[in-house]
Amino acid sequence: MRRPMSSGIAIAALLLPALAGSRPAMAETAATPIDHVIVVIGENRTFDHLFATYVPKKGETVDNLLSRRIVNKDGSPGPNFGAARQYRAEDRTTYQLAPGGKTPYDHLPPMMTEDAAPTPSDTEGPPLKSLVLVGKSSPGLPKDAYRLVTTGATGLPKRSVDTRIRNAAAPANGPVPLTPSLPYDAYAGGPVHRFYQMWQQMDCAVHQATPDNPSGCLADLYPWVETTISGGSDGKPQPPGFDEQSTGEGSNSMGFYNVARGDAPYFKKLADEYSLSDNFHQAVLGGTGVNHIALGTADAIFYTDGKGNPATPPADQIENPDPQPGTNNYYAQDGYDGGSYSACADHGQPGVGAVLDYLAALPSHPDPRCEPGHFYLLNNYEPGYVGDGSVNTAKPQTVPPSTLRTIGDALSEKSISWRYYGENWNDYVADPKNPLYCTICNPFQYTASVMTDAAARKDHLKDIPDLYEDIARGTLPAVSYVKPNGLNDGHPASSKLDIFEAFSRKLIEAVRHNPALWRHTAIMITFDEGGGYYDAGYVQPVDFFGDGPRIPLIVVSPYSTGGHVVHTYYDHVSVVKFIERNWGLAPLTKRSRDNLPNPASGTTSPYVPANSPAIGDLMEMFHFPRS
Repeated sequence: MRRPMSSGIAIAALLLPALAGSRPAMAETAATPIDHVIVVIGENRTFDHLFATYVPKKGETVDNLLSRRIVNKDGSPGPNFGAARQYRAEDRTTYQLAPGGKTPYDHLPPMMTEDAAPTPSDTEGPPLKSLVLVGKSSPGLPKDAYRLVTTGATGLPKRSVDTRIRNAAAPANGPVPLTPSLPYDAYAGGPVHRFYQMWQQMDCAVHQATPDNPSGCLADLYPWVETTISGGSDGKPQPPGFDEQSTGEGSNSMGFYNVARGDAPYFKKLADEYSLSDNFHQAVLGGTGVNHIALGTADAIFYTDGKGNPATPPADQIENPDPQPGTNNYYAQDGYDGGSYSACADHGQPGVGAVLDYLAALPSHPDPRCEPGHFYLLNNYEPGYVGDGSVNTAKPQTVPPSTLRTIGDALSEKSISWRYYGENWNDYVADPKNPLYCTICNPFQYTASVMTDAAARKDHLKDIPDLYEDIARGTLPAVSYVKPNGLNDGHPASSKLDIFEAFSRKLIEAVRHNPALWRHTAIMITFDEGGGYYDAGYVQPVDFFGDGPRIPLIVVSPYSTGGHVVHTYYDHVSVVKFIERNWGLAPLTKRSRDNLPNPASGTTSPYVPANSPAIGDLMEMFHFPRS
């Protein structure tokens, strides 16, 4: 379905065919006036974490903490604050999606600094001390934003109580306003965001389902998971004296910003002027790597023999979220240097049975999409290749070379241009140890079709200066993925939202300054995943891997103006579906998630597809002229 045009844009609608007629000649023929899609991907923020208090224009509605009356416009507890109450639980034997023994917190565990830096440093920051170094390392930032990378240090020890936040030592049991006691321009600690942890945080069970929440996910175990297991055990025993502050996170997951009081001013401005989705989700429960892979493949990647065939990973790389003996929910094998694969077709694998049983009990019976003998990546491992196309042998936590089909393959087969612009890519090619370029963020770096072909690498994998050259020269490809570096991506502790706002602003202004390009471009600003932050929105179980919580999506285009808030159910794979529909491409494979239908209406909630599992193709984010 296309969004119906309102009378307020009737004049613009009359002009659009004329604009469409002025499109430059291109080899690619798009089904809509959009000749260029630019996907900009930040890091680790849920919808409610960022837009908790957003008030849309008159005539529009939004689902957030304010509209649910969980919080007031000033960020204080609202009449329905108890709807976001969080609980402790008990899980001491085998991994459970919905653990028993739940008791509500009297007050939440402390808000913590996690790994946010105490002081500026050019070696241990961010924040950095040197503006010169910021300029050299951040080609994606406008010069007026360099200073943002030098400000906002905590002034507190890492992994300590964040006393900058009001009532940080004992927050009320519910969402916690970060500002104004914490300045918006401040580095702050983040929460856990791994696969089995996020399933537990959502607390899903069929017997908890309601008509407006048919998944039965209560989202009420966020701090409990943060404080019991956090980022994982890496297969090591639980440390002596382990308590609610040991992980360095406490209840960071419950923090939110307040756009009604001036936080995130640029993203609020974009939401007011263009289209905002309040039902866009991370495709995979878990972290950065797997969600970027989904953005490029509409699928999950699996361990191989290096030639594309499924194989069994080393035992210490297989997830085991069963609690260690004598602990409450401290996983046996999980972590950034521990397990990250599961054979999710095998009901007997640790953790797998709990997810499969839940999916099977749902009335919609979603297909787990798990092939026998395949060990799927669930979190963050390095890609199988380095920048020069050689096989990556730097560390064990690396996905072997893959033949997984990507949207890049589909575009190339139809001679449709595309590029992935990763900030500091050129530096990384010269030195694979470059700390700023995000290796796990490039879905195409995992696959042989691009990485083993020198011409393809040169054409499709670029740096941010190349992006601005392509914009200025009019050589921007049909499809662009744009990824900031680790300083500029908005990731908690290592970046800030105001920096990612500045990165996005520079790109949008550059496109707008080229009127011929702007007329036929859609810039999609989103995030890789929610970073483990709380969100009150509905989550649809699509398969074994997700979906996960809502994340922001703003679509900036001449065809998405008006401040519309779209409620259609989307996830990362909706980006792939839009590209496919716009350029007439088939789904990537027979099993990829882009085969799912668009959502149908008919439930009591506009947020819940009547034909679940279903995900939209983003067409509702636009108002195209009638043909």
